[in-house]
Amino acid sequence: MLIGLVTLLQDSLLLPKADTVTAGINAAGAAADQHINLLDLLMKGGVLMIPLGILSVIAVFVFVERYLTIAKAAKLPDNFMPMIRDYITIGNIAAARSIAKNTDNPAARMIDKGIQRIGKPIENIEKSMENVGKLEIYKMEKNLTILSIIAGIAPMFGFLGTIAGMIQTFFNISITSDITLGTIAGGIYVKMITSASGLIIGIVAYIGYSFLNAQIDKVINRMEGSSAEFIDILQEPTK
Repeated sequence: MLIGLVTLLQDSLLLPKADTVTAGINAAGAAADQHINLLDLLMKGGVLMIPLGILSVIAVFVFVERYLTIAKAAKLPDNFMPMIRDYITIGNIAAARSIAKNTDNPAARMIDKGIQRIGKPIENIEKSMENVGKLEIYKMEKNLTILSIIAGIAPMFGFLGTIAGMIQTFFNISITSDITLGTIAGGIYVKMITSASGLIIGIVAYIGYSFLNAQIDKVINRMEGSSAEFIDILQEPTK
């Protein structure tokens, strides 16, 4: 009788039975076990993930190549300008030029051009060094525009992929009567993958572009300092 009373109360109060509770626990456990594999998620992004992947590879290659080039250009021996000063002061122009010519650095190439023009008016020397400096800056900035372009077009590719996917999703909804909220949400989150990927690539490319420009500015400042010091050396009286 006691068991029958408990069953009656359970039915009347709409309490969940043991099998219902067990089923709910199993469903919750299955949902918790679900996870998204990053590679599988990217593969679901569609065909536009291919150009986005190519853009990301190009961005990484350009950044590494430019960073190594700029880092090399920033390395100027600390004793370079003191040695140039000593040789020019004592009139040993050949030794000064030999040091400048054998030093693989933008500032050294500017000084080398200035040494070649010794004996001419200071204005002509400064102009020659300025022209060499512009060429060196152009060499350092080479291919940086690629990073700038990638930073701009990668998000556009991403949005294009999302828009195309949304058009396809809503078209399928319009011609299908048997549609559920889960199906719609699944289609939408998959189509947002391209947007997220494009934004990430664009942000990383922009950060890399800004960082490299900052490094180039440091090299330019050092080149300008070396040029100004060289002009001062030329205007000092010889021993």
